[in-house]
Amino acid sequence: MIKFLLFLVVFVLALAVPVYNRITPELFGFPFFYWYQIAIVPVASLLIFIVYRLDERGSADK
Repeated sequence: MIKFLLFLVVFVLALAVPVYNRITPELFGFPFFYWYQIAIVPVASLLIFIVYRLDERGSADK
């Protein structure tokens, strides 16, 4: 169940365009829309890695 919730977080963060479809706040001159998308890549990668490790550990127990 936790793996499903982590994947759900990844999809919501990446696909909830109305949440980040704005210009402000800016970071180093980049509008929020762009730097949010750049920042979400490592966050999503980390969450997917956690799911992978949980799944790997679960399959080793079987």
